[in-house]
Amino acid sequence: MSTATSNERYNAPDRERHWQSVWADARTFEADNGTDKPKYYVLEMFPYPSGRIHMGHVRNYAMGDVVARYRRARGFNVLHPMGWDAFGMPAENAAMERKTHPGTWTYENIAVMRDQLKSMGLSLDWSREFATCDPEYYAQQQRLFLDMLDAGLAYRRNAMVNWDPVDQTVLANEQVIDGKGWRSGADVEKRELTQWFFKITEFADELLEALDDLDRWPEKVRLMQANWIGKSRGIDIPFHRTDDGDPIHCYTTRPDTIRGASFIAISPEHPVAQSLAADHADIADFIAECRAMDTTEAALEKAEKRGIATGLTVGHPVDPDRTLPVWIGNFVLMDYGTGAVFGCPAHDQRDLDFARKYALPVANAFRMPGNNAEVADEALAPAKSETVVYIDHFAGITTATSQEGIDATIDWFEANGLGVGETRYRLRDWGVSRQRYWGCPIPVVHCPKCGVVPEKRENLPIKLPDDVTFDKPGNPLDRHETWKAVDCPECGGPATRETDTFDTFVDSSWYFARFCSPKAEAPVEPDAANYWLPVDQYIGGIEHAILHLLYSRFFTRAMKRTGHLDLVEPFAGLFTQGMVNHETYGSKETGWYAPSDVRLEGEGAARTAIVIETGASVPIGGVEKMSKSKRNTIDPTDIMAHYGADVARWFMLSDSPPERDVQWTEAGVEGAWRFQQRIWRLMADAMPRVGDAPTDKPDSLSDAALALQKSAHKAISSVSEAIETLRFNRAVAHIYEFTNVVADTLKGSKQGASGSTEDASFAWALRDALERLTHMLGPMMPHIAEECWARLGYNTLLAEAAWPDVDPALLVDDLMTIAVQVNGKRRDELEISRDADKAAVEAAALKLDGIVRALDGRDVKKVIVVPQRIVNVVA
Repeated sequence: MSTATSNERYNAPDRERHWQSVWADARTFEADNGTDKPKYYVLEMFPYPSGRIHMGHVRNYAMGDVVARYRRARGFNVLHPMGWDAFGMPAENAAMERKTHPGTWTYENIAVMRDQLKSMGLSLDWSREFATCDPEYYAQQQRLFLDMLDAGLAYRRNAMVNWDPVDQTVLANEQVIDGKGWRSGADVEKRELTQWFFKITEFADELLEALDDLDRWPEKVRLMQANWIGKSRGIDIPFHRTDDGDPIHCYTTRPDTIRGASFIAISPEHPVAQSLAADHADIADFIAECRAMDTTEAALEKAEKRGIATGLTVGHPVDPDRTLPVWIGNFVLMDYGTGAVFGCPAHDQRDLDFARKYALPVANAFRMPGNNAEVADEALAPAKSETVVYIDHFAGITTATSQEGIDATIDWFEANGLGVGETRYRLRDWGVSRQRYWGCPIPVVHCPKCGVVPEKRENLPIKLPDDVTFDKPGNPLDRHETWKAVDCPECGGPATRETDTFDTFVDSSWYFARFCSPKAEAPVEPDAANYWLPVDQYIGGIEHAILHLLYSRFFTRAMKRTGHLDLVEPFAGLFTQGMVNHETYGSKETGWYAPSDVRLEGEGAARTAIVIETGASVPIGGVEKMSKSKRNTIDPTDIMAHYGADVARWFMLSDSPPERDVQWTEAGVEGAWRFQQRIWRLMADAMPRVGDAPTDKPDSLSDAALALQKSAHKAISSVSEAIETLRFNRAVAHIYEFTNVVADTLKGSKQGASGSTEDASFAWALRDALERLTHMLGPMMPHIAEECWARLGYNTLLAEAAWPDVDPALLVDDLMTIAVQVNGKRRDELEISRDADKAAVEAAALKLDGIVRALDGRDVKKVIVVPQRIVNVVA
């Protein structure tokens, strides 16, 4: 047992290294696939090895670690692994800048970040570690691809893509920012390339419907995925050209607005537009301009709506006396619907903007409350629950809501042979081809005789060649003639390897399954996967709410279809944490300064930031997400070296609800450090009092002992509930509160305050309270908790100890407070024993000063007592 005094300061960095070594030597956190314990799989989204961990990592992994340590203490067999999402363009860019190999840069970064994460004291099973750039990992990914190819879930076709001319690779729409590549900043071009796709659309209905069962996912994430899948019922309407050309088909979910149609807009990539471009230079130029635009939906929403008239017209499908002009619009995407829309300016703001720009007519399609005019002054789109009044050809349709009108008009079009009702989706198949070196090679070859031929499974992995150069733009694999040259697996003749590699989203779409059996000679070992999956608690950023999670859900279904898994949903529970923010110092004009570069002076409005090196004053900006561009980052390694990992973890868990952003402040970190030191002093002060405490609970407890025991059980119960509901800040608040109770009780006992006692029962209760406090600290501040455990005399590890039981009887207060009314109006309240009988409650209520005053001498007709809830005196 330690003999440290209360004046001794806890040396966190030194003791944390000690306990990390002890845990590693004991292999404390290695999961066992063969135990009879119930399993619990907790996983944080694995990091990209960029070189250093950041505060977002600290927050993310601290949360996961609390869950892992708590569940382990509750008797679960916990899997809490770590790996690295290691492929991608940043490594190639670094290789070019540093004249090194992407693999060298990546593995050096992994080594640094592994040490940083270990210094956090995370209860990770490092024996299962892998990086997605390990050939052992991507060999299994290549097997999965071949299985998906056999199952018809992977295929190859031509497609229009976003092409970055600098990075010379395909970009997803989400990687095009304001028309430029997200990394290179180059103007993105539209190109038609032959690409590999996964058939995610085959599972569209299943992916959508299963969202209802994911009750442990945030509602906002489920909604985002539902919107991304975008199931809608509409109708395909052919608009017949007046020049007798092929009809232009428009898919719409609002056929009830057809009366207000004033133009047709087609995508720049529509076959009609492409045909016209061959003979009209102005149209060709316009299409070229459109191809240079950012084509994400968010960007198109903000962009100016522009178009060019084609000179073509189509007949109105239900009004033979009208024709509509055909325009090419920069806001119409070929990937959605049919690549053509009819514009109804009266009921769509985008169409109204376009119509006013090009002097196109605007007419109401129906009457709406507050807008009965023939010509619309503003675009009014009725909600599907609103009532509208149909006119002209739909005048006979009477419905209660706009949605019913939509359904009725779809039926009308079909009944009159003017269209075909269809269910469509926004979701498109997943293009996975990327023209870069540092990615998983796609295991196919191109044979002049046999065409595209899958590689033989016994030849896997198809490894990346090491002898590549980055002295020229483009994919080094295209220039590596010896790697490209290969015998055809089918005919044995000369063939060429596929030089495209997989989108890195593929790497992260099944890694959670590989952690179940990371050394298996197949993608997964069925027994291990069946035992561990699904992931019980997945934790990561909201920025991955759509693509990563949707792709993982697709991949799990694909792996079930190909015989690798027995489930379809990978993550039973999902939690999305907020970001870590910090003040910014400086501006675009002065440049940005790191927090360590400035000295803060003054308070309130007079607060200023002084550049330490120059003495110049710079603006204090807003609180923003930590980013390298604004230099408002804090290095976790520096914090842990000075304060220790427990302090960094505690601050991240304590400052705000975990789903919200947290602001990093020096004052907050100092407060966490002071609390850590307070725990250390409290243990030192208490230990002389518990040295002779009885091992077993005494038969009777003094009042002080019983009060402390009740507080301890209530605290452990509250902390348990808070952790289980991922309300870590509430758990911290309960720990603070209970720490105060212990400190105040100890102080009162020392001073001989009324009700204090020095008997054995108090010593036992004090020791029990300290042990429970130590358990509560364990998931959050694991190092000092181990130190306290040892100070309490244990030669075992707290990390392996069971979570304390709670006596429900101790959670119930002996006294309760009951509201007392007179004739239904609250006049006073009564504090009385919880087990007091009705007569006692009635008698006590009638003696209350507030009740006596309210009665004012009137006779009491009756007293209604609702046990443990309320008393009503009727006068």
